[in-house]
This record gives sequence, C-alpha cells and structure tokens, in this order.
Amino acid sequence: MKKYLAGGILLLLCISVIIWLLIRMDRGREEIPAEPIVAAPPPVLKFGFPIDSFLVETSLVEKNQNLSDILVKRGISLQMIDEIARTSRSVFDVRKMKRDNNCYFFSSKDSLRALAYFIYEIDPINYVVYQFKDSLQIYRGQKPVTRVVRQASGTILSSLWNTMKENQLDPMLAMQLNDIYQWSIDFFGIQKGDQFRVIYEESFVDSIPVGITNIYACDFRHAGENFYAFQFRQGDTIMYYNEKAENLQKAFLKAPLKFSRISSHFTHSRLHPVLKFRRPHHGIDYAAASGTPVLSIGAGVVTRKGYQAGGGGNFLYIKHNSMYTTCYMHLKGFAKGIGSGTRVKQGQLIGYVGSTGLATGPHLDFRVFKNGTPIDPLKVKSEPGLPVPQKNRSQFMQLKDSLMTELQKIESETAKL
Repeated sequence: MKKYLAGGILLLLCISVIIWLLIRMDRGREEIPAEPIVAAPPPVLKFGFPIDSFLVETSLVEKNQNLSDILVKRGISLQMIDEIARTSRSVFDVRKMKRDNNCYFFSSKDSLRALAYFIYEIDPINYVVYQFKDSLQIYRGQKPVTRVVRQASGTILSSLWNTMKENQLDPMLAMQLNDIYQWSIDFFGIQKGDQFRVIYEESFVDSIPVGITNIYACDFRHAGENFYAFQFRQGDTIMYYNEKAENLQKAFLKAPLKFSRISSHFTHSRLHPVLKFRRPHHGIDYAAASGTPVLSIGAGVVTRKGYQAGGGGNFLYIKHNSMYTTCYMHLKGFAKGIGSGTRVKQGQLIGYVGSTGLATGPHLDFRVFKNGTPIDPLKVKSEPGLPVPQKNRSQFMQLKDSLMTELQKIESETAKL
C-alpha cells in the first residue's frame, strides 16, 4: 500500500513539474504580432482613366492649331481625323477649339506608344473624350465640382475691381455684384469708403477655384445707405429682393456701361472740349476704352440710327415707353442686327464705345428724354418690378432673417457696416 502511495505521489510531482515547465515556456515565448493587412492603394484616376496604365502627356492648343494639326503628329490618319470631325459634331464642334486650352494624350506604355485616348478641355469643368482604343468613340464628361459657401467683405479705396484683388477675392465677384445692383447702384459713382459684405458659393475643381456659382445675400453700403439683396427662388425663377421683399429689378438700368467713370455730368453750361466755348451738355459722358460694350438701359424700340459728322457721330435713339427715350452717341459701331425699328431688351448689346463725330477721345455720351425734354440720367426714377407674392412672403422673410443674421456677423476690414 505504501508502495502504491509513493508511486502516486511521484507521478503527481512529475505532472506538476511538466505543467510548471509548460507555463514557463509559454510565458517566455515571444509573441509575434500578426502582420497587418495592407490594402492596395486605389488607382489614381484622371478623366476616369487610371493614369498608371498609360503614358500621359499634356499640351496646350497653339495659335491657329486645329484638330488635324494635333492628331497627325500622334499617328492618327487624315481619314480617321475626317471621321472624327464628322462624328463629333453632335458632341463638340472641333472648329471651336480654343487657343491655350489643355489637351491630354493617353498612350500605351509599350514600344508602339499607340494613342488610346485624346481629351480636350472645353473649359475648367467640361471636356470631350476621343477614344481610339478598340473603336472610335466620342463623348463629353465633367470633372467633379466641389462647391463651398464663403463670406467676404471689403472697403472701397479706389475701385470695386481693385478691392476684390486686394482682398484676394475672385474679381468676377465684382461683375456679379454689378449684375445684382445694376438697377439701384451706379457703380461708376461708388466712393472711397463704400463697403460691401457678401455670402456666396464658389466652385472648385481639383482644389482650383473655377468661378462664383451663387450669391445668396449681400449688403453694399453706398453714400451712407445700405443696399441689401437676398436671392429667392420661386419655382424655376431666381430673383433678388431687398429686406422689404421689393424686387431689385427695375424698368431701367442705372447705367449703359459696366465699370467705367463719369467724365462729364449733365449741365446747362459746359466748356466744350473741342469747340472751346460754353454750351449745354444735356447728358452724361462715360469715359471707357474704345470697343467697350454699350447696353440698352431698358426694353424698347430703336427709333433712329445714323451718323452726325459734326456732332454725335454714330448714334442711336431708343423709345422705351410713352414717356422715356434714351440716346447713345459717339459709338464706334453698332451691334449686329440693330437698326431702325429693332426691338431691344433691357441690357441688350446695342453698340460699342468710340470717338466718332466731335470727340476728343473714346467715350459714350448718354442722354435721357422725358416727354421730349432732356433730363439728368442720374436722376431718373425707375419703377421696380413685382415684389415677392403674398403667398411666398412668409417663406421669403424667414430666409431673409436667417441670411441677415449671417451678414451682420461679417466685419469689413476696418469696421462693422
């Protein structure tokens, strides 16, 4: 019995020693971490094609260069180019390719360097693809566009255009503000110290700004008065209204030119710069570069078109209604299709600034007649368009209050408006 008991104890001790050794070995064993699974990086795409799979080259369209000039150098036959020109018409007219626009060539990486795709950028967003791989295919595409809502403000020191550049803003923002306020602010008369603040949407392609998409709200302080504008959509129509829900669009534009300066005002006695004696000047002279577009300030009918050698040079008269007629003089030339009896729309191109007739330099002599009597164009009272309809008034006021709150948070460079 003692013999069996001693053997059992010995067996138990052996098992305990083995277990202890196994535990020590397990503790001493270095834990080897599992190697992380690294996902393959996504392919880099350009115009939807993986650029690693092609030899990609870029060039600019040169002066007087056409599609044939570009593709012949890439081994495309004249027969194929003719087919491209004919097939492409419904997608893109190759005759409208512009100098300095980008072109991209996707070629095979083998020794043949065969052209697989030719891409032409129509503008920063739109492009057209010519596929030579397998079979000829032509189609349009668009780059992904990112839209960002931004805020900006500034104080006028010289001109609105210069203020935009000084504040590192897209100068086209000035053009858009001009379009919004063209019925209420004479941008030729803006003054040093005038201020603006604006909430707008800017588009980006590949992190590069490509344009102002929308202006949602703005406040332009001019001559001590705040001019508000709020964008409001009604169905398919987008218009701008002030804080009282009044339409900013009116019967007449404030001026027939964009971004110029007044060189001579309405007066009953002015020293004529050529004749050197005093006589009435019943108009406004806008100094501008020769060829600057001249627009009709309102809808109407051209009643007179002609030339006066010793006076107004090339001139136009437009009758807008039973009360108002406008006159545009010293024009370099007339817009296509403009003649006596032509009906024109507000803001329509009617001619170009020149120095024809009795003039010392390029400018527009602009005149307004009320019931046949000349009046100061800067003092013309213009009837506004229709306000926000009553059924949409509550919706507009909620939107306006929200945007007004955001506008008032924006500070200009020097002080709050």
